[in-house]
This record gives sequence, structure tokens and C-alpha cells, in this order.
Amino acid sequence: MVLLKEKKTEVIENFKSHAQDTGSPSVQVALLTEKINYLTEHFKTHKKDFHSRRGLLMMIGKRRRLLTYLQKKDPQKYQETITKLDLRK
Repeated sequence: MVLLKEKKTEVIENFKSHAQDTGSPSVQVALLTEKINYLTEHFKTHKKDFHSRRGLLMMIGKRRRLLTYLQKKDPQKYQETITKLDLRK
């Protein structure tokens, strides 16, 4: 799954912490969330796509690890990211 360039740029603009920021944990979490949401919709019509489901599960795990890291390093940024993405534990 590839995010459209415009959508990816929009997500980065919403979550970046400085002008050249494209790889901070909050940006990575936001991009992974977009991909996860896309794949979730994909699975509503393609129930037997098990190969993509594995990729989805790996993305969910990576997002979880990034959120744990962000929570330890910068709790304030973690709360901002969770609020913007509307993720709940």
C-alpha cells in the first residue's frame, strides 16, 4: 500500500515538530496509522487477503513500539500525538 504523496505530505505537516521533520516518532506513528486505516478498509472487501494481513499486524506492532518509546522519552508529545490521532488504549 502506498500513500498518495499529497496525503503523506498533509500528515507530515500536521505532526512535524520542526521545518525539516519527516522521521520523528510522532510523524512515523501518524503515517503508520494512515496505512493501518487504509488496510482496515481493504480487509472489509478482501477478507481472505492473508498476506496483507501479516503486513498489517507488523505495522500495528511497530506503531505500538514507537508509541511506547515516545511515551518514555516525551510524555507531552505522546499525549499530543494520541489526541491528534484519536487513539485510545
